[in-house]
Amino acid sequence: MTLLSINGLFCKYPSSNGPVYAVDDVDFELDFGESLGIAGESACGKSTLGLSLMKMLSGGKSTGQVIFDGDSLLDIPESQFDDKFRWKKISMIFQGAMNSLDPVFTIEQQFIEILKQHNFDGNSNELILDSIHSVNLGDDILKKYPHELSGGMKQRVIIAMALILKPKFVIADEPTTALDVLIQAQIMNLLKNLKKDGMSFMMITHDLAVLSEIADKIGIMYGGQMVEFGSSEDIYKNPKHPYTQGLLKSIPTLKGNIPKYVPGTPPSLLDPPTECRFIERCPLAIEKCKKLPPKFKTDTGYVRCWLYDDE
Repeated sequence: MTLLSINGLFCKYPSSNGPVYAVDDVDFELDFGESLGIAGESACGKSTLGLSLMKMLSGGKSTGQVIFDGDSLLDIPESQFDDKFRWKKISMIFQGAMNSLDPVFTIEQQFIEILKQHNFDGNSNELILDSIHSVNLGDDILKKYPHELSGGMKQRVIIAMALILKPKFVIADEPTTALDVLIQAQIMNLLKNLKKDGMSFMMITHDLAVLSEIADKIGIMYGGQMVEFGSSEDIYKNPKHPYTQGLLKSIPTLKGNIPKYVPGTPPSLLDPPTECRFIERCPLAIEKCKKLPPKFKTDTGYVRCWLYDDE
């Protein structure tokens, strides 16, 4: 059963030089209990995609169709979305979350503030304890201030805050960034356990190695577009888009293969090219690539690349 369906999503920000097209014609579907990984270089539109689902684009505007559990999110008024959806049905672990805790309040006070903000009228003490226990933290954490916690503990506190109202869907934006490998492993194991419990989530990262452990489906973003979407197995074993292939070649392997980088720089989103956005960096470019490619169907999704045109 489909939890999230996105069709023709566009997001743009105003700027002094003109609109910035951060997300351009993105489509995908996610079922209940599935996990989705979104990967790509910095400034490719990953975080904007997540923020658009939370209706938190600062000054930006989203258009298209976003159906979440049968409701059209972009058509719901802000007051209604905040009252019935934000944090209750859909929540987000923000990028740089470790630094988002208020240094002058205890962890317990910050949990209570969240519950007040979202008009929770039940047993807050029980709910807070359940939430911190779900991320393997003890009761003593509640009386501490953020500076008394390690980076991994702060990250788990933030995850607990995102889970406290038991949403159906969680967006995790770079949840393991700036953490050492042991803490990264703890966070990944936590997300795996949440998935076993039936929670759906979208994990945004630039690290395809991390996604290999947890994602059922993967979307590869480049220049504001999702250039390839498919099952995790299909993306890793049979990557189709040259950009996806380049990203996978940049990952070190136990076989000792030398990682290779993708030369060049992404296109400007102020004035997106009308041709394939990867053409200047693509080693496989052909004459057709001078036109913007449509979405060609694959076994488990689609790819934006003229190499897969059957005509």
